Amino acid sequence: MSSTTPRRRLIGLSTKMYFSLQQTRDFTNSFLCKLADVPAELLSRIDIFIVPDFISLTTTVAQLKSSSVPIWTGAQDCHWEDQGAFTGEVSPSVLRSAGAKLVEVGHAERRRIFGEDDTMVAKKAAAVSRNGMIPLVCIGERTPGDVHVAVDECRAQVDAVMSAVPDEAEVILAYEPVWAIGASQPAGEKHILDVVAGIRGLECVKRRTGTTRALYGGSAGPGLYEKLKSGLDGLFLGRFGHDPDQFVKTIQEVAGA
Repeated sequence: MSSTTPRRRLIGLSTKMYFSLQQTRDFTNSFLCKLADVPAELLSRIDIFIVPDFISLTTTVAQLKSSSVPIWTGAQDCHWEDQGAFTGEVSPSVLRSAGAKLVEVGHAERRRIFGEDDTMVAKKAAAVSRNGMIPLVCIGERTPGDVHVAVDECRAQVDAVMSAVPDEAEVILAYEPVWAIGASQPAGEKHILDVVAGIRGLECVKRRTGTTRALYGGSAGPGLYEKLKSGLDGLFLGRFGHDPDQFVKTIQEVAGA
């Protein structure tokens, strides 16, 4: 897809490590029941995904197959090698065969808690793409500052990934300022839009022939996407979306904005 072709909107969520196996099943069933009440024509305009924990992945894939509209299943992380002596790690090749459509890499929690750097995230993104899935790459600046400072900090993260992934491959960038995670005051809409515009303007992004979609990965509330639709292709929800009613409501907002 060329850079001039309109990008489809995209919305999804990660359950992180909040749900038990049964809670994931119940959430998915409830979500599908509520989504069935949304007009199919509205849902045909967007892509939807759910990223459960590893243990719930195959169950979620099986549940989502019952949906009348395609819904992607993703994974929360992977190793950068397809196989080998990496005890406890998860192979991207296995994720693909299990039914994963995308894989999240580089989340701020993994960078902070597990010490993942840009080089490691880029290797993981390359492995995801190599196995026919879409890397969903989390990016964001660590400290508050102006737009230029934020874009410069994100540049290193984006450059590393784009140098490792083929130009024709699809990539999803999920932007959230790290300093705003859990903060009492979230990042303003203008800051988000200006930083994402700066990221889209990076040479490593502009030269790509594959689709590059940009999501806002921060806390979402009713009406947020209406304020971001001019520059963002969708939303990547966290705990806000763990309520099936809120998730479906936000899907409708993104589709209809």
